Amino acid sequence: MQRITMLGAGLIGMFYTMSLHGRRSRDRVEVVYSRTAERARNFANEWGIPRHTDQLAEAINDPDTDVVVVALPNHLHEEAVTLAAEAGKAVFCTKPLGRNAAEARRMLEVVERTGVYHAYLEDLVYTPKTLKALKAVQSGSVGKVLWVRSRETHPGPHSDWFWNRELSGGGAIIDLGCHCVEIARNFIGKEIRPLEVSCWADTQVHPIDAEDHAVGLVRYENGAIGQFEVSWAFRGGMDLRDEVAGTEGTIWLNHWMRTGMELYTAVGEAGYVAEKADSDKGWLFPVGDEPGALGYHDMFADALDCLEQGREPMESFYDGYVVNAIIDAAYESARSKQWSPVELPTWRGKSNVESLSVARDFDDDHLLIKSERMPDGSEKLILRHKQSGEVSQRIVRK
Repeated sequence: MQRITMLGAGLIGMFYTMSLHGRRSRDRVEVVYSRTAERARNFANEWGIPRHTDQLAEAINDPDTDVVVVALPNHLHEEAVTLAAEAGKAVFCTKPLGRNAAEARRMLEVVERTGVYHAYLEDLVYTPKTLKALKAVQSGSVGKVLWVRSRETHPGPHSDWFWNRELSGGGAIIDLGCHCVEIARNFIGKEIRPLEVSCWADTQVHPIDAEDHAVGLVRYENGAIGQFEVSWAFRGGMDLRDEVAGTEGTIWLNHWMRTGMELYTAVGEAGYVAEKADSDKGWLFPVGDEPGALGYHDMFADALDCLEQGREPMESFYDGYVVNAIIDAAYESARSKQWSPVELPTWRGKSNVESLSVARDFDDDHLLIKSERMPDGSEKLILRHKQSGEVSQRIVRK
């Protein structure tokens, strides 16, 4: 059993508490902190939490808790993590770890200097579909991963601080791109170094100083590409989709817009439909178990099991730091309109990895480019001569 201090009483704090109280059953939130006393009190009453406070240090230093969960706005992460580490408590932090890589690196350094257990709460790499897909990739089912496309779009965040670049660190890229980048890293291999980013970003709809729409490419040392598509200007709800393209197979994942339940209503669905639902009329896609579908159950099970077993979780602060470094490069690329290098002075993965390039011999003189079955039953082979480079085709009939 773990006794937990929950920092934050907003939507994410609610999802976290639902998952903590439900999945392993033995863990309990004992203290909740909110910046407003009334909200802390109401949250505590709703979720059966014994103690509540609007004092950050008091919540973190509570003598009867062992774990601190940071579910606060981005600009408060570093202070909360530092206080938790100095208190000697295990600390879990929501995404993104920092507003930039420098912040994230300082948080990584403080938890490692103090020796406290730490977990990066990147829920979307823990969705049931993603975990299943990762097993398929790790078993070799799709061959070598060449390209991962990850998309998260919706009509925009639910709290005011997200829209303030100084508090959040940016717009849709820092908010949603952090998910997409880490999803791609998991499929490509977190030991493969990200080298550079090309990114377009713009403010298309909302009167804010940050971007509300962006598309980016992350190039990895082995030649793989991670692609992210993020938007706060997408209408129709929240769209979470991933695609994995390998040398021997493909995976398509749709996490949210097609939930397995479809409901049409002309009069409106009374109450809450699903996170970021854009309407309560027409075709709706309700979710039976939101925390489970979004990965929160498996995320906390992993983080807490690893804490108790003395192992490193699937997602650590180091992962959060790498994600922030990639996002920094994305913002620089969007500004310069050029490829921007990923600055990673602290790199713990592989170096000088082999390229993904695959060449298949057809015979002593030719490489096979492609084989295709034609309508008449014949097989068409596209070949490349090893010496001359000439491309030719050959028809093989039954």
